Amino acid sequence: MSVPVPLAYFIAHMSGADFFGLVVSVLVIAYLFYALVRGEKL
Repeated sequence: MSVPVPLAYFIAHMSGADFFGLVVSVLVIAYLFYALVRGEKL
């Protein structure tokens, strides 16, 4: 699977803070999706 060049360029030039923010965002979205699937009220 080839990665589009702009995406590869973006990832290669990310700072630690950008990467940390991206990871946190993914975790939050995953948790919200998990809660939605379980039918919990937030």
